[in-house]
Amino acid sequence: MKLSELEFYLEDFLAYCQNKNLSRKTISSYEQSLKLFIVYLKKEHDIDKVKEVRTGHIRQYINYVQDRGKYTVVSRESTKNINFPENRTDFKKQVSSITINNYIRNIKVLFNWLRQEGELQKNPVDNISQIKTVRRQKKGISKEEFNNLIEYFDYTKFHGYRNKVVVLLLQVTGMRIGECLELEVDAIDFKNKMILVTKTKGNKERYVYFSNVMQRELKQYLKFKDRYIDTQLLFPTTKGTNLTIQSFEKQLKDVGKKAGIDVHPHQIRNNFARHYLLNGGDFYTLSHSWS
Repeated sequence: MKLSELEFYLEDFLAYCQNKNLSRKTISSYEQSLKLFIVYLKKEHDIDKVKEVRTGHIRQYINYVQDRGKYTVVSRESTKNINFPENRTDFKKQVSSITINNYIRNIKVLFNWLRQEGELQKNPVDNISQIKTVRRQKKGISKEEFNNLIEYFDYTKFHGYRNKVVVLLLQVTGMRIGECLELEVDAIDFKNKMILVTKTKGNKERYVYFSNVMQRELKQYLKFKDRYIDTQLLFPTTKGTNLTIQSFEKQLKDVGKKAGIDVHPHQIRNNFARHYLLNGGDFYTLSHSWS
């Protein structure tokens, strides 16, 4: 099927992002949110050309998503008969201000790129601002809660043991969960007790360091992994493929429920930062290691 002008420019923009070596997560975020916006423009305003998009269309789209709620806008109608969004417990629930701001940011990035490419004389996002948001800080995890959480992983199963080691490594190194799940075995330097992290948020490689206890845990885990799965991925699925962030977060949440803890990977990363500072680490070094 022939692409509309907006669809063509979106595909061109995504190709540009790939050439810039942006992360898969970033490109996926652009693609998903921008496709929804393009569907809205066509369906609600019969717009499929770049120069037809006005500032008001973007403002109205923001209000449209806020009013209708989650999963009421889909990029292809046919997916409704496969995914059945109306069966979700959060169907039509309010979309968070953080998500709305991500949509706004992605739309602004696309149209700023189109202006840079010379496809626009007047940019419809010039007067679009992000909405006010209040970030609710997740409660930290105490030492007792963390130890209790670790005990609830099923070490007899591969995914249980793997997830336990992931959590321990996040706590010890302060890595982002996305960085951790992209690691390969060769990235580990056991002699110097450090790991080279290459798939970072800013595409800047860095080293993270681990303890003697973590060193023993990693060696034991690798022996266990190699008995069942032949892959260079450090934390694969049972089929040897990449473990996604969403899948890990769900599995962690399920274990957290059993332990009576509402837990998210970012809380564990925050634990690393808190322990680092409490043990005499300086904020300058910490902030640069997280960048």
